[in-house]
Amino acid sequence: MFLDPQTQALIQLVVDNKVPAFSDLEPAAARQLYLDGRGFTQPDPEPVAEVRGLAAQTPEGPVPLRLYRPRGTMAEAVLPALVYYHGGGWVIGDLDSHDNLCRQLANESGCAVVAVDYRLAPEHRFPAAVDDAFGALRWIQAQAAELRLDPARLAVGGDSAGGTLAAVCALAHRDWRQTAGGAAAPALRWQLLVYPVADIAGSTESRQRFGEGYLLSNADSAYFAGHYLNQPASAIPDWRHSPLHAPSHADLPPALVLTAGHDPLRDDGLNYAQRLSLAGNRASYVCFERQVHGFLLMGRIIDEANTAVTLCAASLRRALG
Repeated sequence: MFLDPQTQALIQLVVDNKVPAFSDLEPAAARQLYLDGRGFTQPDPEPVAEVRGLAAQTPEGPVPLRLYRPRGTMAEAVLPALVYYHGGGWVIGDLDSHDNLCRQLANESGCAVVAVDYRLAPEHRFPAAVDDAFGALRWIQAQAAELRLDPARLAVGGDSAGGTLAAVCALAHRDWRQTAGGAAAPALRWQLLVYPVADIAGSTESRQRFGEGYLLSNADSAYFAGHYLNQPASAIPDWRHSPLHAPSHADLPPALVLTAGHDPLRDDGLNYAQRLSLAGNRASYVCFERQVHGFLLMGRIIDEANTAVTLCAASLRRALG
């Protein structure tokens, strides 16, 4: 299998400059390293019609949000929206690390994007991120009229750990709507899962083949999972960290599952897309064979990243109408 020459050059640059692995750093230093890479790998931020800071009121406390309205949007327009969860292994990443991606998705889809700044581990371990993610989604839907959003045209999405949270929120939202408290809530319309973790303790061919030398290593994955769970996943059997093991995958919103061919998590995404399809859902699976984990954010130096963003945005526009 071939690597994109642009991606190969990035990997070589990381090696030549002895950039430390996330798993070699304390969480605070890993977060700073992640943010520092933005200027080199990410395109310049795009202007949008509005960026607004918010706080979702949830049972666990306020969750910071950032609302993006796409360029050219009328102020009074009621928009469909994507609720987006950033990646970073539940340990790194924030609203700023994914700011440009959210701007791109909003502008290219014509939909609003609401980014969720869920609590990070190890300061806040599982299930804090899940509680924040789902609590924020419910608040956004409940407050949609005030936010000039359409509560019947909401989607969830995310990359890496954020993709896992999006999948979990789609499952949790389906289950919540079957209770008295959620019976009146419209169903979610779509889910965008970009190289998600489907089984946090999984052992797949892609983890064996690409677990070293392709930016995200198996050591990094173990580092993130260890901070998130604080004990082996087998000691915490819970589909909220491994959505592949949910009791049922029926009656879920249509999905686009996007993976990278040289990513240890490639098979996680493939297995989850297959599970969705076998359960009777509409699911599309796209693998960028020449890419590595995290490439979606690297549009300044990897052309296929911009192609992938455009694909995601076009699918979002089509799903939410």
